[in-house]
Amino acid sequence: MKLSEVKTILSSAESVDFKLENGTSVPEHFHVTEIGVVTKHFIDCGGTVRKEKVANFQLWDANDYEHRLKPSKLLKIIALSEKALGMEDLEIEVEYQSDTIGKYNLGFDGKNFILHSKSTTCLAREVCGVPEQNEETACCASNGGCC
Repeated sequence: MKLSEVKTILSSAESVDFKLENGTSVPEHFHVTEIGVVTKHFIDCGGTVRKEKVANFQLWDANDYEHRLKPSKLLKIIALSEKALGMEDLEIEVEYQSDTIGKYNLGFDGKNFILHSKSTTCLAREVCGVPEQNEETACCASNGGCC
């Protein structure tokens, strides 16, 4: 989900609610402690240099149970971030800690923002000889070319 989509949803929302894709709700007293732009500059296992850039929201569950982030307040925080950081209309990645800090893609089900689990993948399948159906084990298998 892109930043512009979140702003459109928030402009008519009555509340800001997040859920994990397993149905677990982020406590309603959460805070958005950071909004930023994260750039990742890396080389994949096939030797290709890549760059990724995302808008990052960090959610934090505090012990102040009376706190409720209103859609209008989150829109103001986003506007400040866009101005201060020169933020583009980027895909959003959400950081949220359940056991450890997790990174999630963001979706919306018509009522709640949904934190969709992210997973790793081999970006150089053609170089590594990774069959599509056996992606998890092929890259680092004894005959794989990646590791």
